[in-house]
Amino acid sequence: MQSLFCYSRQRLFGHNAKCRFISENRLQIRPQSISHRRNGGSKRIIVAVTGATGSPLAVTLLQRLRELGVETHLILSKWGGATLKYELDAPNNTPRYLESLASVVYSPMDVSASISSGSFRTDGMIVVPCSMKTLAGIRMGYDSDLIVRAASVTLKERRRLVLVARETPLSTIHLENMLEVTKANAVIFPPVMAFYTRPDSVQDMVDQSVLRMIDMLDLKLVGEQENEDIRWTGFDWKGKKETK
Repeated sequence: MQSLFCYSRQRLFGHNAKCRFISENRLQIRPQSISHRRNGGSKRIIVAVTGATGSPLAVTLLQRLRELGVETHLILSKWGGATLKYELDAPNNTPRYLESLASVVYSPMDVSASISSGSFRTDGMIVVPCSMKTLAGIRMGYDSDLIVRAASVTLKERRRLVLVARETPLSTIHLENMLEVTKANAVIFPPVMAFYTRPDSVQDMVDQSVLRMIDMLDLKLVGEQENEDIRWTGFDWKGKKETK
């Protein structure tokens, strides 16, 4: 078994493989965003996974970012990895599987990694799911591991930081922590269920939340399925009148 202090592991994957849940859709970058850097490199997004419930969100997000051609830098915490086996179906419920979806993988204790420095350019970071412990560490700037350090760097460099906070109910401590990181320009994103999409499965609800996460990262999923089934388009007033 590799030490927690091992060097960061890099896995590079092609981006042509289709994901089973978006095979009908087309992915593209928003017009105001860019899919590649001016030097020709792909966009870079840091994805951190901590020990709160929400493993399906992390898997789906990594799959969609991979389809989009985004270079993903994954940090999986000890308890984030332990949660996978309880929330995902075998054999895709292991840290190895999650790591296989990312471009680059880091040990959470490797605070010497490239993403611990602001000189390493990224286009944002998302913590999905984000535990209240991780939220507290980010709020206080207590860079005890690579996840909190990378989040601190993202904030100080004025880059997009999205925290998919998973906890309920919320104490005043949780709310104050959320308020303070919001003041520092982080985005608190509770993965709230949407019922106007008439979801038929848990995966349907996961897909809707992940779509909104992609929005927060200034990326966009477009396609017939997205426009009709996932995004809100207003009340069908005409349809309601015809049914009366």
